[in-house]
Amino acid sequence: ALAPTVIIGSSTAGPPAVIEQLRATGVPVAIGEFGETLDAPARKIRFVAAALGVRERGEQLVAELNRDLVAVEQALKSVSTQPKPKVLFLYLRGAAVQSVAGRGTTGDTVIRAAGGINAAAELGIEGTRPLSQEILVAAQPDVLFFLDAGLASVGGIEGLLAANPALAETPAGRNRRFVSMDDQYLIGLGPRAGRAISDLARAFYPSLR
Repeated sequence: ALAPTVIIGSSTAGPPAVIEQLRATGVPVAIGEFGETLDAPARKIRFVAAALGVRERGEQLVAELNRDLVAVEQALKSVSTQPKPKVLFLYLRGAAVQSVAGRGTTGDTVIRAAGGINAAAELGIEGTRPLSQEILVAAQPDVLFFLDAGLASVGGIEGLLAANPALAETPAGRNRRFVSMDDQYLIGLGPRAGRAISDLARAFYPSLR
């Protein structure tokens, strides 16, 4: 109905039958595989730039992205003598979906890039795992990290703590160290990834502010 001249998506788009239906219309369909690492933003930019025929603009954006990422690395050197915070990323979608993000997730990528220690990864968790009291007791996070939409889905911090009293007993809960950021800004791993990680680093290390 929108009469597109090109359709762009990731490998998670589907179902496959719908993608094939789109291709059958004759409209160019570009589907990319990007991953969850810090290389993903540049790959996405270049993929979209190629699909739109604007490779030069894509390289300009990649250069800006790389400058942002280097700036974060330099800033973190100034706090290298400070203890790294143990951060637990909670993926929330109401009471029914509450998970922690371990190795191989976007949450793990951004936590490490911002100078934190992923508490779930330290426990040997791969991918995501349902939140449990056992994980909280073992993880003892210094910082609890959320996405804005997920936190809103459980009634904010107070709603989350009321439903999960064990969170309040962690170092993060006792010290009220909670970080929440816009979903796509942070874990979308797009052109703004460097700026988003910089914001996260400042949340982890107040002296960087």
